[in-house]
Amino acid sequence: MKNSLDIQFVSDIMCPWCVVGLGNLNKAIAELEDKVDVNITFQPFELNPTMPAEGQGFQEHIIEKYGITKEQSDQNRAAIQERGKELDFDFNFNDESRMRNSFDAHRLLHWANLEGKQAELKAALFKAHFTHNQDVSDYAVLSKIAASVDLDPSAAKGILESGQYKEEVKKLEQFWQQNGINSVPTVVINNKYAITGGQPAESFKQALEEIMASESSSEE
Repeated sequence: MKNSLDIQFVSDIMCPWCVVGLGNLNKAIAELEDKVDVNITFQPFELNPTMPAEGQGFQEHIIEKYGITKEQSDQNRAAIQERGKELDFDFNFNDESRMRNSFDAHRLLHWANLEGKQAELKAALFKAHFTHNQDVSDYAVLSKIAASVDLDPSAAKGILESGQYKEEVKKLEQFWQQNGINSVPTVVINNKYAITGGQPAESFKQALEEIMASESSSEE
């Protein structure tokens, strides 16, 4: 009999390590597919909730926020790109790369969950932001991304323009912060276990196996 795990993936579209973490988590789950059924829900977290509409240059933002040098920023960027290649994900950092306000994208993800398309939209948003340098705070861009995963673009536009799901997303963000989550990605399993950071697939696999063993023994 298969185990079943409920996974809450707390993350932000602006976070490159969330791309790495999700890719490696999915790899680990694929290796364990004969042993476990997994339900993943993507939960909202904003790294920069006060980011203005025009955004900020990626490198400028990283240097300013973390107090590092341009050389250190370049090294971090190269490391992330290497990790992306291992997952067939293209981090296309260039002079046009900008950090954006991600709140409206989180509202769209909340809706996509209700429509059964959350994982697809999450992947499309990551690609739009990091590979294609699109403005994922722009309603027209977001509506097109929604359409690319077979969500209704006019419904998406209506949700964005009306402010729908604002309160729900804010409450979820507060819930996770109040539960001690202050960095992403954080993977919460069965509401009991937390794994933080963009871990390698092997680390996720080992952690999932340990959790399954622990859950099985507690049920006996």
